[in-house]
This record gives sequence, structure tokens and C-alpha cells, in this order.
Amino acid sequence: MKPKVTMIAWNQNDNYVVTAVNNHLLKVWNSSTGQLLHDLVGHADEVFVLETHPFDCRIMLSAGHDGNIFIWDITKGTKTKHYFNMIEGQGHGAVFDCKFSPDGQHFACTDSHGHLLIFGFGCSRPYEKIPDQMFFHTDYRPLIRDSNNYVLDEQTQQAPHLMPPPFLVDVDGNPHPTKYQRLVPGRENCADEHLIPQLGYVATSDGEVVEQVIGQQTVDQDDPGLEPSILDGMIRQLQLEQDQRTGADQESAPSGPQNGEGTPRRG
Repeated sequence: MKPKVTMIAWNQNDNYVVTAVNNHLLKVWNSSTGQLLHDLVGHADEVFVLETHPFDCRIMLSAGHDGNIFIWDITKGTKTKHYFNMIEGQGHGAVFDCKFSPDGQHFACTDSHGHLLIFGFGCSRPYEKIPDQMFFHTDYRPLIRDSNNYVLDEQTQQAPHLMPPPFLVDVDGNPHPTKYQRLVPGRENCADEHLIPQLGYVATSDGEVVEQVIGQQTVDQDDPGLEPSILDGMIRQLQLEQDQRTGADQESAPSGPQNGEGTPRRG
């Protein structure tokens, strides 16, 4: 097999260069002289993730398609910590990406099964409040392009970044309780009735019809027993304030002919 470099990274102070080779070895080089210093052995498949520690020049992280995550001391050429991403009943999960936190106390990885793995010191209590499966209901909705070649959501015909904040659902598209919906930016202060998504039946690519979240629950304005939506209330409030300002401006305007070029004054 012809050796090929799959990934390369400098350490924090640029004194060392680490290369990942397709024979599953990591090689540590002196960046000034080009001298090979260490061969790091441990991976059993190709490595596409090399991350240097944000301030400790000795530390380098590697992760690969074999499910292995290593923390190396590249100055000594030794293994400091090892984790194998074994998934019960499914074998191992290939690790696709890793990043250190700015303070160097944590790092997060994503794998081929859609999992987010968070490593660090201390307890995992802050993460226990979130469900195991978390997706946005818009994650796999089809997109189209308009006449200007702009991307639109196929169902709503809106640009994705202009759509309301999405709902959190599980892997089957079932919405999570309202306490989880408040974790979505933009929904923190919504009332419970505005955190209940509208469900509908959607045909999958296999022709199977499944119940999924299709959007924000809307309130029938003709039904006096239901409270209008927050957005509608805000629009009405803004319109009312504008009407009040306009009325005050007219009352405070001086009597007599106007030249038509003056600007309105507040009362």
C-alpha cells in the first residue's frame, strides 16, 4: 500500500507537526529540522481528526474511523488517555470530528451514528436535563430553489433562516415536552400553549405515511375561547402604539396652513 497522509496538524507552539498516515500510524516531526521523532501506534483504521490542545503544547488529540479517541503526549510519544466508542448492539461508531473547548477542560466529538460525545472533568449533571435523542423537526425537510436560485423550504416556501425556531423531536419525529422546547433559542419565554407543535401526516421516500411535526400550532382567530398567538399580539400592540403616536402628533400640530415639507413632531 502506498502511504498517504490523511491529516496534518501543528501543536500549540508550532514546534511539532503530527501527520496521520493511511497505514494507521501517527508520526511526530520536528517542524524546524523535519526529523521524525515518534511513531504513535494505536489506531486500527484511517484517522481524519487531529486536534491540538488550546494552550498545552504537549497534548494532541486524534480520532478515527475505528472508533478510537486518543490523547497523546507528543513530546514523549506516549498515550495519555484512550476511549473506544462502542455502541451497544451496533458495534463501534466512527468518529468524524472533535474540538477542544477554549479552556482546554473539555472536548466534544461527533460520530457516524449521530451521537455527540462530551468529555471532561467533573460530573455530567448539567447535561442530564436534555433527552437522549434530539433533532430539529426541520432537519430533513426538503429544500427547493426559486427563480433567483435562492434556497427555500419546500413546505412553507420560506427561506430557512427566516422560518420560526424549530421544534425538538426524537429520532422518529415525535415532539418532546414543552420543558425541552424552551431550550431552543427564541422559545425561552413562550407560554406552554405556544410550545405545542402542529402534527401532520407526511409521506416518506419509501411511500410510508408517518405522523410528524409540520410546524407551529396556529390559533383560529374566530374562536373566542382561544388565546391569539404571541406574534399576532406583538403586531397588534406595535400597530396600536403607532396609531397613538400618530394621533398625538396630529393633536400637537400647530393650526394654520402648512407648507407640506415639515416633518411630524411628537407631542
